[in-house]
Amino acid sequence: MVFSSTIFLCIYLPLVLLGYYICPKKGRNLFLLIVSLVFYAWGEPKYVFLMIFSILVNYVFGRLMDKNRGNGKRLKLMLVLSVVIDLGLLGFFKYTDFIISNVNAIFSTGFDLLNIALPIGISFYTFQAMSYTIDVYRDDVKVQKNLIDFGMYITMFPQLIAGPIVRYSDVETQLAERTVTTGDFADGIMRFIVGLGKKVLLANQIGALWTEIYGLGGMSSALTAWLGAAAFTFQIYFDFSGYSDMAIGLGKMFGFKFPENFRYPYESVSITDFWRRWHITLSTWFKEYLYIPLGGNRRGLARQALNLLIVWSLTGFWHGAGWNFVMWGLYYFVILFIEKLFLLKALDKLPKLLRHLYSLLLIVIGWVIFACDDMSVLLPYLGSMFGANGALGGLDVYWLITKLALLVICAVASTQMPKKLFASVTGTMNEKAAFAVKSVLAVALLVLSMAFLIGDSYNPFLYFRF
Repeated sequence: MVFSSTIFLCIYLPLVLLGYYICPKKGRNLFLLIVSLVFYAWGEPKYVFLMIFSILVNYVFGRLMDKNRGNGKRLKLMLVLSVVIDLGLLGFFKYTDFIISNVNAIFSTGFDLLNIALPIGISFYTFQAMSYTIDVYRDDVKVQKNLIDFGMYITMFPQLIAGPIVRYSDVETQLAERTVTTGDFADGIMRFIVGLGKKVLLANQIGALWTEIYGLGGMSSALTAWLGAAAFTFQIYFDFSGYSDMAIGLGKMFGFKFPENFRYPYESVSITDFWRRWHITLSTWFKEYLYIPLGGNRRGLARQALNLLIVWSLTGFWHGAGWNFVMWGLYYFVILFIEKLFLLKALDKLPKLLRHLYSLLLIVIGWVIFACDDMSVLLPYLGSMFGANGALGGLDVYWLITKLALLVICAVASTQMPKKLFASVTGTMNEKAAFAVKSVLAVALLVLSMAFLIGDSYNPFLYFRF
């Protein structure tokens, strides 16, 4: 992964940017399509054909729906077939072995697992493709008749692997015409570097602590368990928001404006507030294409509860083929429904600090459920957090002393404080001086990130597996 990352940063990306701007404007979408397929084939050679198949299926069904616009039954049939194929492919590659293993466990059968490798980013590009066909069916967007433009939309390498989920309506006009100003390009570079720094300097470093504590199998003191839970809470945020920042920054370099995916989620004052700030593009996707079509909150309390249950069960299952993900989704369903029933009104009467602490407590517990893919570890780990193995242990002081500074840095960096501090420092400067300061800091952050990237063997991207 380190080798691939350095090749991407030092060779692939500079060559792609150079080639993109050398290309005539009419040829840039084709260029991006080709380099995006090369990018995907670099990591998943055989699955590039699966992606091409997905492109062709959704393109053809989009054209067929457009031709049958006046025939409601045929139009709906085209939509159903496209969705079934998309979800069928996603289900086969992502959930087949999970289903087989559970059938074997329940019925004592001996079916062999297929050991299917999960195509990287399949959950993300499948949802992007489905957003297009559903929007064409609804007549919310115009059908894309240019196969190259449509293929480029599905394969765009900046956010192909781990989002944000870019709906077709987000970039419909940008596919045909986009411009990049010097300011946009500079902002894109700086946004990319900030994302890289989040990933390499924060997520990787704090993630090593979670890996070490999780390796204890859930048998630890309360302090150690909470340190591990806090470490994963920061790791997944800086990992995923860092990747989103890099994707948004890369998009700006090519003239695209991708939607924001995070809005300081750990500043939330309720779980409802948290899900308006965390993985915004996924929450929006489920709301627009599932929750509202199911009836949302328009058909009474019982139906709203059922709709929420369906959405959050599928949200959990979307993240992975494991019961911990299903439990994680159901965990948030219960909390969100209770908040909608009465808790939000009660929380509004409390001081903001208490509401914030309430949110953080539930968020951290939720991440433990999410992270414990070994179900035999989950309950012992939760038990350890609440004192099942005592409050203190032998390694507590060591981990606390060695990781306290990093934990504090992560806590501060997950808030708006650094942004506000930088704004206050540069607020009195002229535009050129402020840009110079920002550029120097960006270069320093890039050099430091590259040094850590080359020298650190621990460099997982958590959301690649989704």
